[in-house]
Amino acid sequence: MGIFGALTTSVAGLRSNSYALENISGNIANSQTTAFKRVDTSFLDLVPQGGSSQQAAGSVTSESRLTNTLAGSVQSASVSTYMAINGEGFFAVQKPGSFADNSPIFTGVNNYTRRGDFSLDKNGYLVNGSGYYLQGVPIDSTTGNPVGSTPQVLKFQNDFLPSQATTKISYRANLASYPLTTKHDTAVPGSELLRPADFASNPQVVGTSPPPFGDNTKVGLSSNNKAGSPITGATLLKGSSGDAVATSFTITDTVTVGTGSAAKTIAFYDSGAGGSAGSAANTTYLDLATATVANLLGAIDTANGNTGTASSAAAGSVTLHTGTASDLLITSSAGGFATLGLTSPVTVMRTGGGTVGTGQVIGTDNQAFLDESISGGATTAYDGSGAPVNVQFRWAKIDSSTLGAGHTDTWNLFYQVNPNATGSQVAWQNVNTNFSFSATGQMNPVIGQLSLANLTVSGVSLGTVTVSFGTGGLTQFADTNGNVQVNQLQQDGYAAGQLVSVSVSNEGRVVGSYSNGRNIDLAEVSVATFNGANFLNRIDGGAFEVTNESGEPLYGKGGSISGSSLESSNTDIADEFTKLIVTQQAYSANTKVITTANTMVQDLLNVMR
Repeated sequence: MGIFGALTTSVAGLRSNSYALENISGNIANSQTTAFKRVDTSFLDLVPQGGSSQQAAGSVTSESRLTNTLAGSVQSASVSTYMAINGEGFFAVQKPGSFADNSPIFTGVNNYTRRGDFSLDKNGYLVNGSGYYLQGVPIDSTTGNPVGSTPQVLKFQNDFLPSQATTKISYRANLASYPLTTKHDTAVPGSELLRPADFASNPQVVGTSPPPFGDNTKVGLSSNNKAGSPITGATLLKGSSGDAVATSFTITDTVTVGTGSAAKTIAFYDSGAGGSAGSAANTTYLDLATATVANLLGAIDTANGNTGTASSAAAGSVTLHTGTASDLLITSSAGGFATLGLTSPVTVMRTGGGTVGTGQVIGTDNQAFLDESISGGATTAYDGSGAPVNVQFRWAKIDSSTLGAGHTDTWNLFYQVNPNATGSQVAWQNVNTNFSFSATGQMNPVIGQLSLANLTVSGVSLGTVTVSFGTGGLTQFADTNGNVQVNQLQQDGYAAGQLVSVSVSNEGRVVGSYSNGRNIDLAEVSVATFNGANFLNRIDGGAFEVTNESGEPLYGKGGSISGSSLESSNTDIADEFTKLIVTQQAYSANTKVITTANTMVQDLLNVMR
């Protein structure tokens, strides 16, 4: 071939480098196009047939080398419906063939793209900047699972979420080991407990047999007599020195035991000053000339009906006993009463007592219940029509291990039935389960969940609702606030709502935000992969279509999706500039070959002349 072969080869070189320049130009022009995939150029040599000693360098041709599998960098975006694929794969999309009444009519032909700048249009479709409509698989709002596996064009306009009745309440909390109820008194063991005897209808678990009334005690502060020694039962109630209380009782002092018509009075006289006992009804008179602390305590026991362990004084402290007949209430204006280490009024409640458990708090017992229980939190539940119902919980401790052998830390849980209950109307309902706790603060036995049959609040029935605590959802540890620390109180119901906005989660799901505050997964974005992704055919708008070489789309093996993100072009400007310089030099070199060949041809023609 010689000179003429060189001319033909140089022309092919010019053509190939021109093609490379065209690709470089397109890459640079699209360096800011979302998810653009640059096109590189491959040069292929064309070697003519010849013997081993006659082989020539040959000509050249050029082909496109696609970079569909090379991802660009992922950048965050402020639009919640923008998305990017981390890893392999393409969004499945369709482009309308036409429009009718401003609504798209799809051809059913799937295309694929990495361009994720999707926005919600007026018809409720997610459309990217090139006019391609996103496809995915709808999500069942009840189960949260995809419906089918075949992608379809997603549409969310005027999506309405029907109401869902509450069927489950998830509850996790810590109960203070010593609840600070209104009636608690750290000096009185068991005063923090719900006391059945204070109720006309015992609210403990149905059928619970209350313990019989038992004796309870209160120990006064340590006190000394006038001589500075601890008081005892023999200490006189009056005296100027020696073994007499620090502040003497006087004939005008009184000590009253009980209240109302059942109250009994202890009064004083002084025979040493010529006084004598009176004759008032329900009154016991003590002679200050000889009366001792033991005499006063004996009179208190008699007035209260205590025939069991007697109240006493020893080593400086007074110990009062209620007995089993009555609770003990003492009031006194006597200055000497305080020197016994007691502050008026003194209230000591008997242990035990009450009726058989009914599992309900009636209206007349409502205040007593509030005084002897602590709040357990509240949640808004929903009935079948989506109407909100305020479900309030309260906890009452009914037994304590601090009372000794045979006792364990036990609680009852209640929910409010009627906030306006009066008389015998039910105000609070016991869930009729005893929650017991070990010394380590864990439930023993474990109660994972329970069912509240026909849960009704203010006349609104929620049906059967499950309260789930989990294996360790309820604990009993010390809490200086003495309250219930609610860690979780959630329910699964909601009112009806209208779709307000959509966003894309990092799990690749389109999430709808509704006017009722719910966020519901609406669809799962389909990500397609190809065995021959670099053999896809490029079409306008950064999209691709399937070819025989690319193979059919595969679903379920693609990369993860990042919401509120966009993939940048994979074009590297610096690299393109380098290729631009190299291509320019190669193009110029080919022109030099043509110039040289032309000179040689001219020389040949000159010889012939």
